[in-house]
Amino acid sequence: MSDDLGLFSEPDVHQDERPRGAKAARRAEVRRKRTILWVVVALVLAGGGVGAYYGYRTLSGIGSYDDYPGTGEADVVVEVKDGDLVTTIATTLRDQEVVASTRAFTEAGKGDSRVTAIQPGFYLMKTKMSGQAAVDRMTDPKAKVVPLEVRGGNVLHDITGVDGKVTKGILSMLSDASCAELDGVRKCVSPQELRDAAENADAAALGVPDWALADFNRAPREHRLEGLITRGLYHLKPGASAPELLKSVIETSNTRLQGYGIPAGTSGTGFRPYEVLVIASLIEKEGLEKDFAKISQVIYKRLSIEQILQFDSTVNYKLDRPIVTTSDEDRDRSGPYNTYKVKGLPPTPIGSPSREAIRAAISPEPGPWLYFVKCQKDGTTCFSENYDEHRRLSDKARAEGVF
Repeated sequence: MSDDLGLFSEPDVHQDERPRGAKAARRAEVRRKRTILWVVVALVLAGGGVGAYYGYRTLSGIGSYDDYPGTGEADVVVEVKDGDLVTTIATTLRDQEVVASTRAFTEAGKGDSRVTAIQPGFYLMKTKMSGQAAVDRMTDPKAKVVPLEVRGGNVLHDITGVDGKVTKGILSMLSDASCAELDGVRKCVSPQELRDAAENADAAALGVPDWALADFNRAPREHRLEGLITRGLYHLKPGASAPELLKSVIETSNTRLQGYGIPAGTSGTGFRPYEVLVIASLIEKEGLEKDFAKISQVIYKRLSIEQILQFDSTVNYKLDRPIVTTSDEDRDRSGPYNTYKVKGLPPTPIGSPSREAIRAAISPEPGPWLYFVKCQKDGTTCFSENYDEHRRLSDKARAEGVF
């Protein structure tokens, strides 16, 4: 008689060639399992129920799991993706040899609210950690790689203000966010490496979406990625190359842009998806969120009658030291971004548009306005239908020190 657990196995007369020690060990194991079985049967008959089951698990070793004893060895980067469950995280940790088994992590984290609060991103862990050490490290804020944060209106390259203060552009911020210490060595991707990749890498290597490809190929090289990185947080993998970092960011941004309506929501606008992105970047630079939809209407209206846009924001985009109000000399400079001299839109966005600016670019607020000017110190915009009214509002704002 035999069974799966080997509790009732009889000696095999055809296995006499086995070493005597092996046969003795086998008989001892069978006797041990038989003893366990009779203990369980006795517990069940006595009303043990669930207790009998757990008693059996404990005595037989079922329910045990592998677990490393220490706090880890070599550094390793682990990614937690959006929507990952605790069990998914545990599997990732096991597959990357951070923990010996999934249960080492899940058992250590059982009842620990910090574990269920783990957020998407990259974490600096170590190989061969105990389950508890892995839980403690992964829930330590210091283990998480600080993400890149892009704000509406941020531009690719650094800007120097009139006071000499430098505002970092997206590429410099991306360089800072790429830094991490792995096995005692601090590694960063430099701003120059990112600039070289942004200007020279193949579109596919950068993750440029199909709807932007034609405009990307026509754009000035130093600005061809402008606007393709929208507002938001971006999780970066330490140790990635410059093209890999840019591709990760652009692909994440493209997913967000799709959610905002680009390209699907642009079909009724009369503009290509990339042009809508350009319009959104102008809106972002020209006013406050509460005025976005009206600014969008002015842009649509001017473009429809082939009137030049005359936006200081586009002139400033190419200046080494931009100022709020441009000078006559600045506005007289030639170039595709000077909307005081060139009809239509600039060749690329002039910054990173937010979701609100993109939605305003897709759905402008209906109205008769053809002009606008910042008329209050808090940034509020005033709109007008004709030039005379626009001049009156501009003079009033200037007299009140708005600009």
